[in-house]
Amino acid sequence: CIRDRDSVYAGRIAEYRKGDLKGKALISWKYQQYMRDYLATVLAVDENIGRLLNYLEKTGELDNTIIIYTSDQGFFLGEHGWFDKRFMYEESFRTPLVMRLPGGKKGTIDQMVQNIDYAPTFLELAGAPIPDDIQGVSLLPLLKGENPENWRTSLYYHYYEFPAEHSVKRHYGVKKDQYKFCLLYTSPS
Repeated sequence: CIRDRDSVYAGRIAEYRKGDLKGKALISWKYQQYMRDYLATVLAVDENIGRLLNYLEKTGELDNTIIIYTSDQGFFLGEHGWFDKRFMYEESFRTPLVMRLPGGKKGTIDQMVQNIDYAPTFLELAGAPIPDDIQGVSLLPLLKGENPENWRTSLYYHYYEFPAEHSVKRHYGVKKDQYKFCLLYTSPS
């Protein structure tokens, strides 16, 4: 049964109205509410992935299943005093990606990968040809534990949506190994 939003948040709405919060106290209260919702969502995802994996194992299909878990880029959860995800800091620059392939490499892939690599990876896993004009590269060699010599060694980032709802200044940058160069710019007014 799905309850409407107001009934789910009725207690918090009452707490907010009763508190008459301002300034830092209001910011702190809002942040705690945000984190409570965010972490509850993460917990629900984690529990249900566990249920799915248990089902696949119980039915004997786990070793016949490719599992891919990803999202958009990471999120600030208070780091730098921010939330959201639009700056090129490490917390938001990284994208969660967990893959399980039958017979695949166990552990972490150290090479730089991007979400543009997902499509060629899925096509190769399906045995389909990868179009010449596709921008990404299949992750399959990395997932098999191989280390291609021509793998990318840097990444480019560009955020250009300003002025807009999030008020993040336009910026771009390049990441190479452990270092990053980032330039913020503004449009002429």
